[in-house]
Amino acid sequence: MQGSVSESGAPELGVAVVQFAPGDDVRANLERMRELARRAADRGARLIVFPEYSMYFGGAFDPRWVAAAQPLDGPFVSELGALAGDLGATLVAGMSERLAARTDRFSNTVVAVTPDGRLIAAYRKLHLYDAFGERESEWIEPGPITEPVVFDLDGIRVGIQTCYDLRFPEVTRRLVDAGAELVLIPSEWVRGPLKEHHWRTLVAARAIENTVYVAAPDHAPPIGAGRSAIVDPMGVELAGLGEQTGVAVAWASRQRLDAVRDRNPSLRLRRFRVEPGIGGS
Repeated sequence: MQGSVSESGAPELGVAVVQFAPGDDVRANLERMRELARRAADRGARLIVFPEYSMYFGGAFDPRWVAAAQPLDGPFVSELGALAGDLGATLVAGMSERLAARTDRFSNTVVAVTPDGRLIAAYRKLHLYDAFGERESEWIEPGPITEPVVFDLDGIRVGIQTCYDLRFPEVTRRLVDAGAELVLIPSEWVRGPLKEHHWRTLVAARAIENTVYVAAPDHAPPIGAGRSAIVDPMGVELAGLGEQTGVAVAWASRQRLDAVRDRNPSLRLRRFRVEPGIGGS
């Protein structure tokens, strides 16, 4: 299945965000993902994005998380690739990745697999959630600062970041400097006072300031905030969800990207660049 075209004949990419609440049963999570991904594909999605920690979510961090972690060539990625083949869609999902050099930690990783089963991207979360009373860094190895993780799909360049990275605008800007036109932000945005407000404000801000599409799937409550959304380069929410499990689908358009960037050439007018620096590794 190829990308669709708009009424004007311009190509479009069908994008879906999937919202659900993963648990500590990897098999059950995969079954739920299959069901929701089929629903998204039936609605025309060629890129289906699941939340952070879709493979396994065990609540408070403890040794079970490390034990549940899998390598990139393990069964979770393999089954994700098989599902991508069944649906003819590229799938993106968060997982706990086993580390070869550590037995006490894991990597918070987002993977992208194509319909032919290839792993085309693996992004390891740069900014760990050591905020609002949480301490991800006690159990998770921060991702190294590497080249931005991007890939191309149906004429759109796609970039990946994760959850708490959203609070660091330079992460998205580096992706945009690498050509990203659609930024995926798989998240487990923990609920709390003003947290939903922060989530929706920051998702829209990253789209507006970079003139890009943003697709941001979150966990459904009770732990996640929900409110998954797809936002266009002018900050318009094209599709979204409230608190329930489900999928939202929208279309990323080259024509819309070009029109917005012609009207608001903020990227061309920049006078500063982003470089790795304080706290880098």
